[in-house]
Amino acid sequence: MEDQLFAVVDVETTGGGINGNRLTEICIVRLRGSVILDKYTTLINPEKNIPLQITALTGIDNHLVAKAPKFHEVARKIEEMTRDAIFVAHNVSFDYNVLRNEFKDLGFEFTRKKLCTVRLSRKLIPGLFSYSLGRLCDSINIPIIDRHRAEGDTDATVILFQRMLTLDDDYKVFRSFLHSHSKEATLPPHLSADQINDLPDSPGIYLFKDKHHKVLYAGKAVNIKKRVLSHFYDKMTKEYRLGQETYYIDHETTGNELTALLLEADHIRRHYPKYNQAQKRPGLVYQIISYINQRGIIQLALGKTKLTMDSVGTFYNRAAAAEKLEQLCEFFKLCPRYCTLQSKVNVCSHYRIQNCEGICEGSESTENYNAKVKEAIASLGEETPTYVIREKGRHFKEEAFVLVKDGRYQGFGYVDIDVPITSVDDYEPFLKLQEATYHTHKILSNYLRKQGAPKMLFFDDKALRPGNLKILHPQIFGRKIPQGSMVL
Repeated sequence: MEDQLFAVVDVETTGGGINGNRLTEICIVRLRGSVILDKYTTLINPEKNIPLQITALTGIDNHLVAKAPKFHEVARKIEEMTRDAIFVAHNVSFDYNVLRNEFKDLGFEFTRKKLCTVRLSRKLIPGLFSYSLGRLCDSINIPIIDRHRAEGDTDATVILFQRMLTLDDDYKVFRSFLHSHSKEATLPPHLSADQINDLPDSPGIYLFKDKHHKVLYAGKAVNIKKRVLSHFYDKMTKEYRLGQETYYIDHETTGNELTALLLEADHIRRHYPKYNQAQKRPGLVYQIISYINQRGIIQLALGKTKLTMDSVGTFYNRAAAAEKLEQLCEFFKLCPRYCTLQSKVNVCSHYRIQNCEGICEGSESTENYNAKVKEAIASLGEETPTYVIREKGRHFKEEAFVLVKDGRYQGFGYVDIDVPITSVDDYEPFLKLQEATYHTHKILSNYLRKQGAPKMLFFDDKALRPGNLKILHPQIFGRKIPQGSMVL
């Protein structure tokens, strides 16, 4: 390492996401081994407004950079100062990515090997309370003059870097961090490689947590380790910020993707993580509702809500709800007008449903019609089966199961393969109760559509019944499990 060139860098920026972050100041100190060869520092006109909170932190304002050179005017000097050198910075990913994006905007590729003094100091100076540049330097008596300015921070980082060179016998740590296949070269500053090495290559969920152990992100994977590492290879601003805030990674194996999805949904519901977006948004629910109109006729209609209330039927897309309403109307000889399939007509004239028995024109009694509507409503209740989905366990001697009782998701669990199962109650001691939500329904609906009955056990009055689910009215529903009608 005595002959190795290093470029110790610190940048100040306008703030914001990586892709919109512009340089306002840069300092580069070039070293050969621990010997300083050259220093370059300059303000840079970012060609955009500097927010007040950034000025309050750095002291750099729009007036100060107004006559400073723009990046394209100093790019050649920056390239020369870092050429053939290893790029060194405190939290190196930030400085490196900002600089690389500036070059990218000019149409040039900026590529350097990197070393992070945060990660190096965690390895070579373990046990400190904090590894932020200010607190780290206070802990080991390194002076910082002009904190949060590029030159002051770079000068302190150079002293820190020189000190760590003396702490690394034969430069084993430095070389391991520079190895192209080393996790240390790609991991965020606050994560140790040991945390990654402890992750399994099996299905399950993982939780990214901040320094207070608050969940930042919950994810599922068929290969936990591979999926976690993929976050750190992603250069999107969101992924970068997630990595910078992550101090701990917890995980739980599930043995299969289905229970991983359900467990992920549960963690998102309970922890409301900062970096999860999709499942924090409540999905729209479509419901078949019934009410008595002014003529005393029971009328069916579709309702839309973000809440899952009791109703005749609950569906998770409008097409499924409308299709079921048409099926009910046709099979029970109901009137399209009073099923809200037609409006602004006195007498129904549906293009397909033509077996109305005349309630709309007064030739069928209200009593007789309402009886048919009640039968249609009752038929929907009979489409809420009790069943278990069987999946792979966490090891070969167990089986995972997901329990749905009377159409309502109950939770999941694991049972040894030699435990006899003769009724639904036999699963209760092994069940991890979960809350049924819009998202758990979507997960199960998608699974049933793709996997179907082969992995399912159905129960009549809690007793095990082999074979496919029998539907009361096969003319309507066929032999497939109806989609979108699971009760919450």
